[in-house]
Amino acid sequence: MSVLVHSVDRPETPAMKMPDRFRTDVIHFATPAGMFDAPDKLNNGEYWVRREDAQQAYDDGVLRVVSILDSENRTELELSEEQEIFLEWLLEHEVQHIRLESVR
Repeated sequence: MSVLVHSVDRPETPAMKMPDRFRTDVIHFATPAGMFDAPDKLNNGEYWVRREDAQQAYDDGVLRVVSILDSENRTELELSEEQEIFLEWLLEHEVQHIRLESVR
């Protein structure tokens, strides 16, 4: 199974295919609802990824995540090739609002 990532804010942008595990990865890129310029509410399966955050992760080549063992510190995880391609797609097409769709 895999996932299609659709642009909600730029519907003319072709969808991109990602592996099913991207469903858990996308959370690390998503801006929490109501924070910064993210909408207060998104539909199920939709996420907001701030352009600035996408650019920072892409430039640094890492994801900064809060450790489940120590919520005061962040851990850096090197981007996978697929995650890097996802960020390139976001930045190239100036996408911030995405929707995931399961495909077989």
